[in-house]
Amino acid sequence: MLTLKVINDNPEEVIKKLAKKHFDGKDIISKVIEEDRKRKDLQKELDGMLAEINAKSKSIGALMKEGKKEEAENIRRFVQDIKGDVQTVEANLKQAESHLQDMLVQIPNLPSDEVPEGKTPEDNVVEKTGGEIPDLGENPLPHWDLAKKYDLIDFELGVKISGAGFPVYKGKGARLQRALINYFLDKARDAGYMEVQPPYVVNYASGYGTGNLPDKEGQMYHVTADDLYLIPTAEVPVTNIYRDMILEEKDLPIRNTAYSACFRREAGSYGKDVRGLNRLHQFDKVEIVRIDKPEHSYESLKEMVGYVESLVAELGLPWRILRLCGGDMSFTSALTFDFEVYSAAQKRWLEVSSVSNFESYQANRLKCRYRDVDRKIQLAHTLNGSALALPRIVAALLENNQQEDGIRMPDVLVPYLGFDKID
Repeated sequence: MLTLKVINDNPEEVIKKLAKKHFDGKDIISKVIEEDRKRKDLQKELDGMLAEINAKSKSIGALMKEGKKEEAENIRRFVQDIKGDVQTVEANLKQAESHLQDMLVQIPNLPSDEVPEGKTPEDNVVEKTGGEIPDLGENPLPHWDLAKKYDLIDFELGVKISGAGFPVYKGKGARLQRALINYFLDKARDAGYMEVQPPYVVNYASGYGTGNLPDKEGQMYHVTADDLYLIPTAEVPVTNIYRDMILEEKDLPIRNTAYSACFRREAGSYGKDVRGLNRLHQFDKVEIVRIDKPEHSYESLKEMVGYVESLVAELGLPWRILRLCGGDMSFTSALTFDFEVYSAAQKRWLEVSSVSNFESYQANRLKCRYRDVDRKIQLAHTLNGSALALPRIVAALLENNQQEDGIRMPDVLVPYLGFDKID
C-alpha cells in the first residue's frame, strides 16, 4: 500500500508512474488527497475538543474548592455537551479513515524506473540467457507421456481423489519431488537463508498484509467455516512473521527460506496451456524472502536473481531471465524478474520463478518497520522469489533429458535421488 506521504508529496508523479502499469490513477489519487485532507481536519477538530474538555474539567475542581458551585456546574454541563459532539466527530473520523483505507488498497505499487514500458508478456525484456536447448530428434515425448510411460505421475488418479490440477506423484516421480525440495532448501541454507516451516493456511490479516487480499482475481481457496485461506505461496506466511514488528537495523537483511505446498484456484486460466504439470491447483515450491533497508533492497534483489540463476544453471536446463514490463507485473511489485526454462518437447518457455522487490508497499500494509542507527523508525523493504517452483522444473527435466533407454537425472540431484536415471 502506498503511503499517504508519497501520494501527497507528488501526486502528478504518482499518477505518471501508475500509468506505466496501465492503471488510471487520476481520479482515485485526487479522491485520496481530498479524503486525507478531510481526515486531517476532523482529527484537528477532535484534538481541539479533547483539549478543551481536559482544560475545562481541570477547572471544575478548583471552582468547587472556591465555593463556586454554580459556575462549576455550568462548566460540567458544557463538558457533557462537548462530549456528545466528540462522539459525532469520532464517528466521522473513523468513517473517513475507513474510506481512505478502502481507496488505498485499490492502488497498485509504483513501478521502479527500471521497469520497461509495455502491456503484454511480449513486451518483457530478455535480460540474460544460458544453457543449451537439447536436440531430441523427431517426436520427443512431452512430460505427461513420459510420466505415464515410467509410472511417475498419475493425473487421472488425482482427478478421482480431488479433481483436475491435483496430480499424484508415484515411485521415482515422488522421489524426484522430494529430492528437488531438499536440494533447493539445502542450497538456500548454504546461501545464508534461515529455513522455516510455516502453516499452509493464513487468516485475513496475513493475506491482507502481503497484498493477496482483497483477492481481486479470485485465486485463493477460502475455508469459509473457519475464515482461513490456503496459501498461494510460502511468501504469505513467511513475510507475515514480521507483521506489526519493529526490527533493529543491525539485524537486516533478514533472509528466510521455506518449502510449502501452494494452492491456487487458477480462475480464468482454463484452456491456456493447462496440460500435465503446466498449470496446477496444488504444487510444491521453495520460497526465499528478504526484509531489508530501503537503500540496500535493490542490491538484495540483484543477489536473489543471481542465486536463482545458479539453481537453474546447476540443473543443466536452458534458461532465460525476463525483466517484466509495466503491464505484466503483479499488483504489489515494484520490479520483477521472471525465470523461464525451455521445454524441448513442448517447444516453449515455462515460467519457474518470479523474483520481486516490493519496496515499502507490503511493509506499509504489514506495519513491518525497523529502527535505524539514529533510532528513527522507518518502513522496511520486502522481497521474495521462487527458488524454485517444482512442476515446470520437473516437466523440463523429464522432457529435456529423455533418451532411448530412460531419462537421465542431473548430477547435482543424484545424491538426493539415490539413482541417476529413470527407466
